[in-house]
Amino acid sequence: MKILIHTLAISLPLLFAHSAFAQHQTFTVNPDASTVAFALTGTGHSVSGKFHVQSGSIDFDRNAQKISGSVVVAAGSGDSGEPSRDKKMNSEVLDVAHFTEVSFVPKSYQGTISAAGDSTIQVSGIFTLHGTPHDLTVPMQIHIDGANLTAKTHFTVPYVKWGLKDPSIFILKVAKEVGIDLTLAGHLSPTN
Repeated sequence: MKILIHTLAISLPLLFAHSAFAQHQTFTVNPDASTVAFALTGTGHSVSGKFHVQSGSIDFDRNAQKISGSVVVAAGSGDSGEPSRDKKMNSEVLDVAHFTEVSFVPKSYQGTISAAGDSTIQVSGIFTLHGTPHDLTVPMQIHIDGANLTAKTHFTVPYVKWGLKDPSIFILKVAKEVGIDLTLAGHLSPTN
């Protein structure tokens, strides 16, 4: 009986420590498995394309609803399939010579992140575009399968309102907002 009590006395704290430890995790983004798709409507046409995720690492704690880290996108990686349009976007709208990155830094989240399967949360943070920070809250769908995590969201960026140049010319008008579909894929690991 003494041996059983002694074993339980040692095992239970370790079990609870492991359980608490597993709540605090780091999501390391795999840039090659992640995508940033954009869509911009215009008069009689629409433009779509993608940007390249440069890096990303997000720490989160499911017990305390704490989140931190960043996701960085290479501003000059925009590809709409039309090199002359992309050149204009890079030089005149995004000014990638001066602003090489677009980033999102999460500050908080609402909702519950399940240890496995699907979860939906609201993530609030700072979205920095053209060197200027903006408060942004996005809905995020998360899927966890073992050590793999995928996070997806759709949001709208009011780029003209945020101070970027309107690329409309004469009769060719485009929307003042661009739709973004972000998919981040990567792996989870316990945070030390």
